[in-house]
Amino acid sequence: MRLVYFGTSEFAVPALQSLKDQIALVVTQPDRPAGRGRHLQPSPVKVAATELGLPIETPINAKDREFIAEIRAIQADALVVASYGQILSESLLEAAKRGGINLHASILPFYRGAAPIQRAILDGERETGVTLMQMDKGMDTGDIIAISRTPIGPDETSGQLEARLAQISAELAVHWMPKIVAGDYPRTPQDHSLATLAPKMSRDDGQLAFDTDAHEAYRRYRACTPRPGAWLRSNAGTINILKAAMLPALRLPIGTIAKVSPDGLDVAFRSGGIRL
Repeated sequence: MRLVYFGTSEFAVPALQSLKDQIALVVTQPDRPAGRGRHLQPSPVKVAATELGLPIETPINAKDREFIAEIRAIQADALVVASYGQILSESLLEAAKRGGINLHASILPFYRGAAPIQRAILDGERETGVTLMQMDKGMDTGDIIAISRTPIGPDETSGQLEARLAQISAELAVHWMPKIVAGDYPRTPQDHSLATLAPKMSRDDGQLAFDTDAHEAYRRYRACTPRPGAWLRSNAGTINILKAAMLPALRLPIGTIAKVSPDGLDVAFRSGGIRL
C-alpha cells in the first residue's frame, strides 16, 4: 500500500501516525505566522511528519501543475485527505489509482465545510461522527464509504470532541484503506437535498450575547473553545472565556456579572446563566 497523505490540523495527526508505514509523502499547508510575535509556525501535521521521518511538501497551491506531476510520479494507490485546508482539483485526485479518500468530521451530507465540529455543537446536535468518503470535485460531496457515529457530550467543547473524532478517523483509515486499495469497498451517493453547510467560524461568532438563552450561550462557548475563542462584552471590557459551566437555575437580571469566588464569575443570560 502506497499513500500520499494530505493534512494540516491536529485532527489529521492520529490518522497520519496510524498509516505512517504506508505513506510515501506528506502534504501540508505552508508554515503560518502565529502567536504574539507572529513567528512562522509549522502545522501540527508537519510537526508529526517530521518526528516520524516522513518526506514533506508544503505547496502554496495544490493545483500547481508541477506539484500534480510530482504526485502522479509517486504512483500512489490513494490520496488520504484529512483537514487539509485546500480543495483538491480533479487532476490531482486522478493522480492516484483510487483517487482521494477523505476523512470528514461529520455525518455527511450534514455539515459540509470547514467547521463541522463547531457548527454541530452550536446547533445543539446530540450526535456526530466521521465520514470516510470518496472525493470528487465538489466540497464534501463525494460518495460515502463508511460512517462511524458518536454522541456529543453535554459539556464537550469542540476541542475535546475534535480529539475524539481524530482517533475515530484513525481507526476508520486503518480498517478501510487496505480494502480501498484492493478496490473492495462500497460507495453510496449522498442525498444532496439533505446537505447543510458548516462555514469557518470567526472571532465574532464567539461573542456570547446576554439576551440569548443561557443554553444557547453555553453551546456557543463550547463550540468556540478553544478556537476561535468565546468572549463577552462587559463594563470592564472584553472577557475572554477559557472555561465555563451551566447554571440553569441562576436568577439574576440579564447582563449581571457577579463575582462568586477569586476565580469565578456568574453571568446572567435569558433563562439562566453560566459560571466562568
